[in-house]
Amino acid sequence: MPTTKENLQNAFAGESQANRKYLAFAKQAEKDGFKNVASLFRAAAEAETIHAHGHLAAMDGVKSTLENLQGAIEGETYEHEKMYPPMYEQAEKENHKAKKMFKWAMDVEKVHADLYKAALAAVKSGKDLDQEVWLCPTCGHLEFKKAPAKCPVCGAAGSKYQKIS
Repeated sequence: MPTTKENLQNAFAGESQANRKYLAFAKQAEKDGFKNVASLFRAAAEAETIHAHGHLAAMDGVKSTLENLQGAIEGETYEHEKMYPPMYEQAEKENHKAKKMFKWAMDVEKVHADLYKAALAAVKSGKDLDQEVWLCPTCGHLEFKKAPAKCPVCGAAGSKYQKIS
């Protein structure tokens, strides 16, 4: 029988995945012309977030900003060094369409780790980041200060980047 900690980990993973899946479903419902169905999916996604955050809190998964940044660096580093390389390699062998997103994610996770390292240095010195954060909506690349002319990972136009606040 699983422990409560294991149950919390599984519940957190499931609720987190449901959130992202329902947001994707909402986009499709909007495309298909079902505005209210899209609203239902977005509302359910938010409910799943409430559940996920509750499970994470019960696991004591949110710590100080310093500890959270260190954990984020470890997670992003694991993803770009260990998790995504074999996934990308396998998708390439199979010539599966997933290889593009695996490659983008692998490249972007390294950028995320580096940006978290910059944030960690700022927090350790008692400061906040003093730059804007820009997101490529195609591959997830992040950039400080301003959007590049062209995404260095997927090639999307810099004008597509979204300023995140």
